[in-house]
Amino acid sequence: MKIEEYISSLPESIITGEEIQLLDDSIRDVFKLADLGKDDVFYHLGCGTGNGIAIALKEFGVKKAVGIDSNVDKILQAEEVAKLENSEFRCQDILESDLSDASVILFWFSDTGIIESMMEKFMKLKNCKIITIFDPLPGFLPAKVDFPYLMFQTPFKQAKSLKEQLIAIFETECIDFSTAWEHAERYTKAIGSPDAGNDRFLTILQTLLIWINAKNLGLSCTDEIPTPIKSYMEIMQNFFGIEVKHLIK
Repeated sequence: MKIEEYISSLPESIITGEEIQLLDDSIRDVFKLADLGKDDVFYHLGCGTGNGIAIALKEFGVKKAVGIDSNVDKILQAEEVAKLENSEFRCQDILESDLSDASVILFWFSDTGIIESMMEKFMKLKNCKIITIFDPLPGFLPAKVDFPYLMFQTPFKQAKSLKEQLIAIFETECIDFSTAWEHAERYTKAIGSPDAGNDRFLTILQTLLIWINAKNLGLSCTDEIPTPIKSYMEIMQNFFGIEVKHLIK
């Protein structure tokens, strides 16, 4: 099957990221990127059980921390965190949430519909830092990067093209196999379980997608497909039944 068919066959909770919790150390890395501190009002959109809220308050001393999640079970599991002073939890759709006092927002969603719907809300915020993971805000350049964490700051800086955006994210105009693998591995480690080890399947898949995207935008180091990329394409096809070569333009 083509990669698009494989992704569409996954459970909705996997596609949306609902069942994936960021590691505590990954959350700390996000906060360091944003220089989170005592004057900040932090919002975690899709907060899950509230680990990010607890870390923001206990370790970074934010003025206020707000967790928003539409899953009532997750909000109930955050009961202990909700007892912390200056914490707030809302069980609601993020599209309906008031974010007007936010200075830092963690926004990790891959659903393009949700992202596009949130952009209008984000663009109204003043001097707010919005951190995404792996996926950039469409059409804009990050103000700061510690891949896979991307920080955008309002007012946003428009990207002239997808190519310019990709250069800003990967901080290079030449993406080879090694660069693609390194960045894919960073992403895998950021979202993986501490007990599961490195998820090789996800790393291979993301490596291929990073390199193919770079190739299509004229940012691959060579015109020819690198040998490791060919090998991993064959592995995905032969062992997992997933075809990605058709994505190369």
